[in-house]
Amino acid sequence: MNAVSQRTNLDEARGAGLRRFDPKRLMALVYKESLQALRDPSTLLIAFVLPVVLLLLFAYAVSLDAKNVRVGVVMESPGASAQALAAAFSGTRYFDASFAHDRREVADKLVSGELRGYVVIPQDFERRLAQRGTEPLVQIITDGSYPNTANYVENYARGVVQSWRAGLDVAAPAQAVVLEPRYWFNPELESRRALIPGAIAIVMTIIGTMLTALVVAREWERGTMEAVLSTPASVAEILIGKLLPYFVLGMLATLGAAALAVSVFDVPLRGSLAALLLLSAVFMVPALGQGLLISSLSRNQFLAAQIALFTGFLPAFMLSGFLFEIDAMPALIRAITALVPARYFVESLKTVFLAGDIWPVFARNLLAMAAIGGLFFVLAKRATRKNLE
Repeated sequence: MNAVSQRTNLDEARGAGLRRFDPKRLMALVYKESLQALRDPSTLLIAFVLPVVLLLLFAYAVSLDAKNVRVGVVMESPGASAQALAAAFSGTRYFDASFAHDRREVADKLVSGELRGYVVIPQDFERRLAQRGTEPLVQIITDGSYPNTANYVENYARGVVQSWRAGLDVAAPAQAVVLEPRYWFNPELESRRALIPGAIAIVMTIIGTMLTALVVAREWERGTMEAVLSTPASVAEILIGKLLPYFVLGMLATLGAAALAVSVFDVPLRGSLAALLLLSAVFMVPALGQGLLISSLSRNQFLAAQIALFTGFLPAFMLSGFLFEIDAMPALIRAITALVPARYFVESLKTVFLAGDIWPVFARNLLAMAAIGGLFFVLAKRATRKNLE
C-alpha cells in the first residue's frame, strides 16, 4: 500500500510539473490560435468588416437629431400677419413646412405619417394678435405615436411663434437679462458625436464576447478542445493562448474604429490615444472572459451565439447608456446596469472623445470593468478545469 501511495504521489508530482506555466508552450498555443483565426474568414469579417458597417449605420442611419421634421401650416387667415408667421415656419432648418388653407388637407397626411404635426393659423388670427391677451394665437397638433418628436414639434413651434411675436414689438424695451445657452463637450448638439463612441463599445462587445464564444464553442463541437486539454499545457496557458489573439484583434478593431470616428465622422478625440487604448484593453478583459465562460458552459455554437446575444450584445445595446439614459430607467433596471461592463466603457469612451482625459471618471470605470472581468475569468477557469477532469 505504501508503494502504491508513493507511486501515486510521484505521478501527481510529475503531472504538476508538466502543468507548470511555460512561456514556450504559451507562445506555441498563441501561434496556433493566431493561424486558426487568420484562416477563418468569418473571424476576419467580424473583426474588421462588421465594425465599419456598424459605425456607418450608427453614423448615418441612426440619428437623434430632430431636423427637417415634416409639418404642415394651415393658413385659415389670409392676413399679412398670418403670411409673415407662415414665412417664419418656412425659414427654419428644423421644419420642413408644407402649406395649406384647410386643415382637412393635412389631417389625412398626419394620419398616414406623411406629417409629424401641423400648425393652424385661425381665421381670427389678427384679432387675437391685436388683443394681446391670454387667448392662444395658433393651434398645434402633433402625432403622439412618436412622443419625442411630438414634444419637439410642440416646443419648437411655440418657440417660432414667440420669437416671431417678439419681433413685432419694436418699441418694447430691451430685456434686462438675456439667456444664452452654452453646451459643453458637444456644442453643435450632433447626436453622431455621442453615438459613435458608444458604437465602438458595441463593436468591442461583439468581438470580445460573441466571437470568443463562437470560436471556442466550435472547438468543443469538433473535439479539438479535448485534444488541447489533454496536452501538458496548464489551464492558464490554454485560456491565455486562446484569448490573446482575439485580444489583439479587438485592439486593432478599436484603433480602426477610432480612426474612422475622427477622420470620417468628424468626432473629436480630445483625450489621449494612450487613455483610449488603456480603456479598451481593460474592457476586453470582461468581454473575453464572458465569451470564454459562455463557450465553456454551452459547447455548442448555436447555443453559444444565442447566450452571447442575450447576455452580451443586448445588455450592451440597451443598458449601457448608449441610446437610453440610465438615470431615466427604473431603480431596479439601474441596479442591473451596474453588472453590464459596457456601461462603464460607454461612459469612458464618451469622456475620452468629447471631454478629454478625466482620470477620476476613468479610475472608477476601470476598477469596475476589471472586477467584472476577474469574476468571469475565475468562473471560466473553474468550468474549464471541470471539463478537463
